[in-house]
Amino acid sequence: MEKLILLEEIDPVDIYGVNNKLFDLLAAHYPKVKAIARGAEIYLMGPQSELDDFEEKIKLLRQKRMTKSVLNEYDVEALFEGSDRSAEAGPVQIGPGVDSIILYSNEGRPIKARTPNQKRMVAEAARNDLVFAIGPAGSGKTYTAIALAVRALKNREVRRIILTRPAVEAGERLGFLPGDLKEKLDPYLQPLYDALGDMIPAKRLQSFMEEGIIQIAPLAYMRGRTLDRAFVILDEAQNTSLRQLKMFLTRMGCDAKFIVTGDATQIDLPNKNDSGLLRGIQLVRDIKGISIVEFGKEDIVRHPLVTKIVDAFERI
Repeated sequence: MEKLILLEEIDPVDIYGVNNKLFDLLAAHYPKVKAIARGAEIYLMGPQSELDDFEEKIKLLRQKRMTKSVLNEYDVEALFEGSDRSAEAGPVQIGPGVDSIILYSNEGRPIKARTPNQKRMVAEAARNDLVFAIGPAGSGKTYTAIALAVRALKNREVRRIILTRPAVEAGERLGFLPGDLKEKLDPYLQPLYDALGDMIPAKRLQSFMEEGIIQIAPLAYMRGRTLDRAFVILDEAQNTSLRQLKMFLTRMGCDAKFIVTGDATQIDLPNKNDSGLLRGIQLVRDIKGISIVEFGKEDIVRHPLVTKIVDAFERI
């Protein structure tokens, strides 16, 4: 059977993606269909039921495009949630043809999910508005989260990025550090600056920060705010109390995306039992729209010695 689909009153690139990336991903789910996109026309050949289903997915993509400025591969994959069609077509990569690339660094280096749990984190963030990513140091939790935030900003899926950490000392005291409050806090937030500096040119990053498009602040500054259309990341969440964690999570506004990262083995609070991260996760684990990704030593992507160091300290 044959079918012709016309894309009227919409730029075909909005549906196909650059270099037909989204169209090719969609077509990969239909191994029995020959699909050709030429301008505003889509030619299909194959079983009638498959052609009808393909056309329905195109309609759904058009509807999705009306709610956001740019479609991505996760919008295509979301069309098939709960379907076993992908099993017929064989495994489909998170990012077809780009090996799970999230975005490119300032030097043109691909920033991508490198381990199974990093890939799962990327996929869960596409499906859920709140993701907890917990695991050992060096497993890429924070870096992956910031890459997702920067991509969302570049795709105009959000209007701003907000990065926050609890200002908890790891063996040092804020009072002993020189400077005003901002200068005292900046060392705690430096890992966030470093990650952003890899992904956004320095002048543009400075402009974003001056305009409030990207905000980096200690957790205490989140109280009383409602964060709409924002990609918000809470880093080092193991150093929050249960009350602080609740305060942060209830800042979520409309069209917001939240990621919480932490390592329960690196609690810097004077009383480790005050950490609310693991208790908070247990409280919300079964809520639809919330996902928990647990990283392990196999996800560590720093120097090979880091894995051995984590092993050694776990034996204490």
